[in-house]
Amino acid sequence: MNLPNKLTVLRMIMIIPFVAVMLIGRGEGWAMWTGLILFCAASITDMLDGKIARKYNLITDFGKFMDPLADKLLVCSALIILVDLGRLPTWVCIIIIAREFIISGFRLVASDNGIVIAASMWGKVKTVTQMAMIIFLIIHFDHPVWNVLSQVLIYAACILTVVSLCDYVLKNKKVLSMQK
Repeated sequence: MNLPNKLTVLRMIMIIPFVAVMLIGRGEGWAMWTGLILFCAASITDMLDGKIARKYNLITDFGKFMDPLADKLLVCSALIILVDLGRLPTWVCIIIIAREFIISGFRLVASDNGIVIAASMWGKVKTVTQMAMIIFLIIHFDHPVWNVLSQVLIYAACILTVVSLCDYVLKNKKVLSMQK
């Protein structure tokens, strides 16, 4: 197993202590900071594995499948915890997770037909915004400025999630008509 794939597996393993710490400590005090460190470290592995795989031509079928899955597991786990802690509205979580299922379905159909769908600029901006939102909501300072910034990030992440979905569907609508 090459280094990028090991980083992907590490990211999936890191989800377990992240979830445990956030739920046991209810995202307060030590749990907030430990959860933040675990989430950020896992997010960094997502960036690193792709860069290393492309730079050293270490792209594998395992990585193509597991890297996006690990990313979705990390983000969805964080979103669900934040809903449970009362820091994120349920409807935002549902929109973000629904988008991920729709895009995964598109990619599966496209892959079945020999088409690789690359990530778009909107998808990358959406991911960065979602990560920033999650970090802000994990930290959870009770300060008016922090609360406003958190709300701005929640709405920005939600809007960018919908925009990136629409962009993705419009650019790849031919996938919908493909039959095997």
